[in-house]
Amino acid sequence: MRPEEGVLTSRGRAIGAVLDLLTDELVVVCNGFASREAFAQRDRPENFYMIGSMGLAPAIGLGLALAQPKRKVVVLDGDGNVLMALGTLATVGALKPKNLVHIVFDNETYGSTGNQPTISRTVRLEQVAKAAGYKNAERVRELDDAVYEAKTMLKDDGPSFLLVKVSELADDVGRVEIEPAAMTERFRKAAVGVGGASAGPLPR
Repeated sequence: MRPEEGVLTSRGRAIGAVLDLLTDELVVVCNGFASREAFAQRDRPENFYMIGSMGLAPAIGLGLALAQPKRKVVVLDGDGNVLMALGTLATVGALKPKNLVHIVFDNETYGSTGNQPTISRTVRLEQVAKAAGYKNAERVRELDDAVYEAKTMLKDDGPSFLLVKVSELADDVGRVEIEPAAMTERFRKAAVGVGGASAGPLPR
């Protein structure tokens, strides 16, 4: 816990609160503990878990948003992942997909590799996103505020960026218990089977 921030909620609890808001939205979860926690909180066919490839969740989410413009696409990300590929924020800002919601759970650490500190305490990632061209960009510390902002962004046109400050403590959960090939196939079916089929199938 960072004393100056007060007691922060866990990332797993915050992820669960966001997932509870969703119906048929497509979700891409960044690699590391975030994917494990999302799988444990609410696994669904519309979830795509990044088993590896740090930093690429928003790029995949952007591609989905462009390919399936009638579906909301939600990216669940971390501060370390965002910092790994900051250029993607500029690409999102340039292309401006209205259906993209990018939620970053910021614990100021690289949790999967031993909680080394990131630079997100001094670099305001929501300000970077706003400067890059995201239509909406907000920062919250309370779980209730995170839920409120997420609800709003799911209804409004984007692209939207929500930074949620969370504790550096990871939930005690296991790994994602679905093989990547099986996950990809069920996600493909979920992506083209509801609402977005008119946009055409996703490329193989």
